[in-house]
Amino acid sequence: MAQISEAQVMQALKTVIDPDRGGDIVSLGMLSGLVVRDGHVAFSIEVDPKRGAQAEPLRHAAEKAVDALPGVLSVTAVLTAHRATPQAAPQQGHAHSHGGGHGHSHGTPQTDPQKPLVPGVKSIVAVASGKGGVGKSTTAANLALALAANGLKVGLLDADIYGPSMPRMMGISGRPNSPDGKRLEPMENYGIKVMSMGFLVAEDTPMIWRGPMVMSALQQMLRDVNWGTLDILVVDMPPGTGDAQLTMAQQVPLAGAVIVSTPQDIALLDARKGLNMFRRVDVPVLGIIENMSYFCCPNCGHRTDIFSHGGARKEADDLGMEFLGEIPLHLSIRETSDQGQPIVVSQPESDHAQSYRRIATRLWEKIGGGTGGRAAPRIVVQ
Repeated sequence: MAQISEAQVMQALKTVIDPDRGGDIVSLGMLSGLVVRDGHVAFSIEVDPKRGAQAEPLRHAAEKAVDALPGVLSVTAVLTAHRATPQAAPQQGHAHSHGGGHGHSHGTPQTDPQKPLVPGVKSIVAVASGKGGVGKSTTAANLALALAANGLKVGLLDADIYGPSMPRMMGISGRPNSPDGKRLEPMENYGIKVMSMGFLVAEDTPMIWRGPMVMSALQQMLRDVNWGTLDILVVDMPPGTGDAQLTMAQQVPLAGAVIVSTPQDIALLDARKGLNMFRRVDVPVLGIIENMSYFCCPNCGHRTDIFSHGGARKEADDLGMEFLGEIPLHLSIRETSDQGQPIVVSQPESDHAQSYRRIATRLWEKIGGGTGGRAAPRIVVQ
């Protein structure tokens, strides 16, 4: 079967005309969030909120145009409506705009106490990357354990629906219980509460889901899990900037996001995309971590910068972000993660474990020691 490309999808969508505006949805800038993966296509169409359900025929037309392409297995189009943010009363701290329609605030973030998404959870932090293979899940697991080692009550949500790795990495097997038949009890190890799709499906079972199914699963793993009282919930995001990331950014009161990258240029380019995505939806980026920063031979001690070195620090400086620290490419980090005994708990006095703990300490400081999350932002597509 021929592989469908983004260019082919874009060309098909150029045939879809918005009758209200008299142009195709691509040229009018109405298209966003295009994801093409193994024949599955998903994208968003922005319309005026006043049109509401009247825009449904446009969405159906777009799905039909893409579905007609050879190689397409499924199409998911969703409507998004940008609304002007209402003016709020002045709060402590200050805010300013950086142009382009996406500003961000500084000071204590506010959240609606009447509608907590995850009751009992003080702060939620996303660990993200623009591409796969940079060690994001290893970083997320060790950061969660480092936060716990620093005395906090911590949860870990594996939001990578297509490639869940936390069951193996955290050394947990089995299925979660549901005493009342409504809410799941999270699995637990090393004092960390963990939830992952990997607990619910076999390790070798592929997840072939459309975007809405992914979004629904993420919402259920947040709302329908008895997380209890947590200081912080660490979310291991899937790589990229697709449905899952937009769902988390739009519907979850994130205290902030951490970007993980290797030092090489191509990884940094993708990391910049991830960073800009969070900025667009007004989620604070807490900083950048350079993973696989260098390799030190365990036999002779010779250091080699396999993926270059210092690229993430320079990127952080260029983008006005904080550089949170560097983690080397080391055999013990990989082995302990594969064995379900991450280095922070299996070798707590090692230099690598201490590096994770220093980063965890700084993260906790940056989110205000758990003073609260933030109101769920609205997506702004330009």
